[in-house]
Amino acid sequence: MIEIRTYVSIPITMGDTMNPFSNSSTKPMQYEPVAAKSILNPVKASSMPFDWSINPYRGCQHGCSFCYARSTHSFLGLEADDTFQRHILLKEGAPGVLREQLRKRQRSRKGLEGLGPVAIGTATDPYQQIEARAKLTRGCLEVLVEYQVPVTITTRSPLILRDLDLLKQLPVSSVNISLSTLNRTVWRQFEPFTPAPAQRLKMLKQLTDEGIPAGIFTAPILPYLTDQVEDLTELIASASEAGSQFVMPSFLRFSTSEVKVWFFQTLQQHYPHLVEKYARLYASSQSVPYSFRAPALEAIDRLLWRYPMRSRKPERQEAHLGTGPLRPDPAAAPSAETAAGAAGAECCEPVQLTLF
Repeated sequence: MIEIRTYVSIPITMGDTMNPFSNSSTKPMQYEPVAAKSILNPVKASSMPFDWSINPYRGCQHGCSFCYARSTHSFLGLEADDTFQRHILLKEGAPGVLREQLRKRQRSRKGLEGLGPVAIGTATDPYQQIEARAKLTRGCLEVLVEYQVPVTITTRSPLILRDLDLLKQLPVSSVNISLSTLNRTVWRQFEPFTPAPAQRLKMLKQLTDEGIPAGIFTAPILPYLTDQVEDLTELIASASEAGSQFVMPSFLRFSTSEVKVWFFQTLQQHYPHLVEKYARLYASSQSVPYSFRAPALEAIDRLLWRYPMRSRKPERQEAHLGTGPLRPDPAAAPSAETAAGAAGAECCEPVQLTLF
């Protein structure tokens, strides 16, 4: 385990698969260990497709400008600006806390029955850069292997491949790879410090080749930037070639004003001509109107017939991910009802989670 004192500043040197916040090749980071009474947290919202979540970190070095968890830093008295990606809170001793929680539950009247799938990475990426050294996520997976608890994992990072040995021992419902565009310009502008899209496709192929159920969360789709048919075609065709077992689309939404302000600052910097359009789209809601989303969702539905996903699907995958465009059965003929249903159902977009 990496030794981390209360506040430690470590310069992060950029590699080939990461990209900087600005023109600087280094950026000071602060890591703060925090005591956690609970690692396995209940999800009480009935709208969520799972009942438990694990997040070993708060804050995320990936620094995505649209991240809906950014405002959670304000709950702790921290700024919701770039402090979110520079001041990372590590839940000290997370594996031990998790083991004790599972031990107590196992001895209870209910035991471990009905526990799972546990969603890992619902607020921040469990495989952000510091995980390579802190290994909190790996430690938690080791505990979950002991108790054979089903999991789903959401990440942008190929670092998950380090833990293939554990994933093969776990009842994995799905690995959800966040990948919304192959456009390198948009990626660099809105997802600083994340692995390149090509690296994520390689990760997807290796996971599915190894028998791990995996697919992509096409989220968030950015209006006027990544919602064009040409971009979606390239993305879904590449996902299909890499063996993706599902595709889940979701348009950009703003869960809080802090998230909206930060995104609009990024948008103003790179696409000032789109600021007014975005302001109109999100004037009365945190989501874009369905009438705006529908054409892209319908296009995705058609593309999934053209580029079918790998046939093997994990058990209960649809129950976990919700309904909507996943993988049409290649043996079935598409119908207008199928396309309309997939595009028209609000639940075809995964809910953006703010769970800790």
